[in-house]
Amino acid sequence: MPDLTYHAIVATAKTGFKVLGQRFDMTGTDHVPRSGGVLLAYNHIGYVDFVYGGLAANPSKRLVRFMAKRELFDHQVTGPLMRACRHIEVDRGAGTASYDTAVQLLKDGEAVGIFPEATISRAMELKEFKTGAVRIAAEAGVPLLPVIVWGTQRMMTKDHPRDFSRGKTIAIRVGQALHPTGADPVAETAELRAVMSTMLDEAIRAYPPAEQPPGSWWLPASHGGSAPTLEEAAVLDAEEKRLRAERRARKAAEN
Repeated sequence: MPDLTYHAIVATAKTGFKVLGQRFDMTGTDHVPRSGGVLLAYNHIGYVDFVYGGLAANPSKRLVRFMAKRELFDHQVTGPLMRACRHIEVDRGAGTASYDTAVQLLKDGEAVGIFPEATISRAMELKEFKTGAVRIAAEAGVPLLPVIVWGTQRMMTKDHPRDFSRGKTIAIRVGQALHPTGADPVAETAELRAVMSTMLDEAIRAYPPAEQPPGSWWLPASHGGSAPTLEEAAVLDAEEKRLRAERRARKAAEN
């Protein structure tokens, strides 16, 4: 049986969800086709988004091959698991290989997951999107499904301690398929972002109020939370990037 490791991970994860007493609010999962290539585009608010994001395709009995940063593949624990699940390694310094791999998997009839923002949004709102999602879908000739996850940031995200306490609600919303042509990737990316922005707003408003009271750090400032604004988050992102570059330079000098 193919994908034994992936199926085992899914089963283990579902057991973990039950142990954590998590509730799931899932809508639109019927938009995920049961066969054929499909690209799912996700918002990115936490480190476990891809773990929960795969549930969007679970009712259709699909396994999602996520495009994920190279560091996960380099890690001694997660690396073998990522490769066994046939996720797609993304080297931000050489993105052509991951792009080509994603297109080929989609042409082969796989479900592929992508994060158009590329990195986690500290603002909990949508950052600017890269055009890769619409270009990949157009070249592969497959539908592009917008997907929103909400609640995952409460467990593990940037600048906050991990919290795997029980009873959290996880919202997953799948929108209707878009069919980019690639004729105008910038305009089609703007359309994707607009659709996902509306979906995110709806997911936040529908989330249990008792779990996100006004002022919550995981709630966008535009919704009365204390998360940084997009502008403030951009400053934090730039500082993080600078510090990371300094660490790489020091490491290179030591070697």
